[in-house]
Amino acid sequence: MTGVRTWLAGARPRTWPASLVPPFVGTAASDAAAEGAIVWWRAVCALVVSLFIQIAVNYANDYSDGVRGTDVTRVGPQRLVASGAASPNAVRNAAFAAFGVAAAVGMVVAAAVSWWLIVAGAASMLAAWYYTGGRRPYGYRGLGELFVFVFFGLVATAGSAFVQDARLTMVGLAASVPVGLGSVALLISNNLRDLPTDERAGKRTLAVRVGDRPTRAMYVAVVFIVVISPLYLSLLRPWAILGLASVVVAISPVRTVLRGATGAALVAVLVGTGRLQLVVGALLTVGLALGA
Repeated sequence: MTGVRTWLAGARPRTWPASLVPPFVGTAASDAAAEGAIVWWRAVCALVVSLFIQIAVNYANDYSDGVRGTDVTRVGPQRLVASGAASPNAVRNAAFAAFGVAAAVGMVVAAAVSWWLIVAGAASMLAAWYYTGGRRPYGYRGLGELFVFVFFGLVATAGSAFVQDARLTMVGLAASVPVGLGSVALLISNNLRDLPTDERAGKRTLAVRVGDRPTRAMYVAVVFIVVISPLYLSLLRPWAILGLASVVVAISPVRTVLRGATGAALVAVLVGTGRLQLVVGALLTVGLALGA
């Protein structure tokens, strides 16, 4: 069981809200939900694909950062390769296995809905690997937040609606904005915590590039947009206004960031941001489904 717990920790469950929220919100935003005609097996498949891509990217980051030596000194949970808990090859193979599960399930959905889903899935997997992998990882060049918004927001959320409707819809695209920005907020909180160690390791995240204070302002701005997004979504689906209640959950992490917390104190912000993602996702899922 110790080994299981080690690998589960390496899969970083605290980041899973970024993959669990898009399929739920996207499915609720679909026209199929509005018509009471959700194809549930497709919804489950979309959830599995999203989750396993998230697990794969976590193992891939662990492997790539570990072999580069950028995770030797960490404030947050220790990584598998950097801590010596698992070999680089084992972690890389775990990433490939998770990609394989996502690819296999995705092929089933693509065969039933549209082969364009294979393009979206392949692009997502390439983005997952090259976040910290390859010779020029884009995560080291300050582009992580942009790619997270695109793939955990637009692709995963609007894509989950596409799985139901076989077409892109305005509601699906609109709902992808707060979902994607929720994942961006999670990444910003992670990079704010790791800013000093990333800078020393030469990992040029956006937080390292712009500095501490602008990163804090960016976090607050992104969270603000997330919690007010139900206002415009309610114009499309009235009950989406329920999402405004998530502002209560946003208060604590925002306050901690504004008070200048650093290091281990920012772990609570990461946890609180993940909780905010889940609450926003749950409220929007209910609201979009009811407002259909």
